[in-house]
Amino acid sequence: MVKLTMIARVTDGLPLAEGLDDGRDQKDAEFYKQQAKLLFKNLSKGNNEASRMSLETGPYLFHYIIENHVCYLIMCDRSYPKKLAFQYLEDLKNEFERVNGSQIETAARPYAFIKFDTFIQKTKKLYLDSNTQRNLAKLNDELYEVHQIMTRNVQEVLGVGEKLDQVSEMSSRLTSESRIYANKARDLNRQAFIRKWAPVAIVLGVVLLLFWVRKKIW
Repeated sequence: MVKLTMIARVTDGLPLAEGLDDGRDQKDAEFYKQQAKLLFKNLSKGNNEASRMSLETGPYLFHYIIENHVCYLIMCDRSYPKKLAFQYLEDLKNEFERVNGSQIETAARPYAFIKFDTFIQKTKKLYLDSNTQRNLAKLNDELYEVHQIMTRNVQEVLGVGEKLDQVSEMSSRLTSESRIYANKARDLNRQAFIRKWAPVAIVLGVVLLLFWVRKKIW
């Protein structure tokens, strides 16, 4: 089963689109997302030994293909057929190039093609069950072979300087930063609320005070 789908530009590692399985535990998903982003960063440095590769990571496998300076990456259970995983990637590649090909190089912000998630989710459902007649036919397609695609460990690819503990540290730092930004946003909202209603409260206070004083005098 496909757990995570990410598409990034190889030249600078910029994430272009993403599709995430809704059933995943969020903390677990964030760990593997950050690991995938480290892979994109690694590829942007020119460390792409092959245009097609599988990478072992915990109980899962990353599979990716690189074409026209774009990396299409998914994470699957280890039991999921490798041939189906790469045919799913081919489907993504063909549609992404057809729809967004002319805009890939000029994209300036992360997830500029987030709307592509609709196609990702639709296509992922087609590959959900490897025993359907459609997918069995793909598995038996002798014209599409994946035996020669290399499988390595993700730690080997990331290198000595970027091991899994750094991925965990990055996830913790991002979570901490998110909380800081959330607190700042709440403070700003509170300050804006005070600035907006403080003058009204003061005017009402003065009016009530004058009314009370006048009542006492009379």
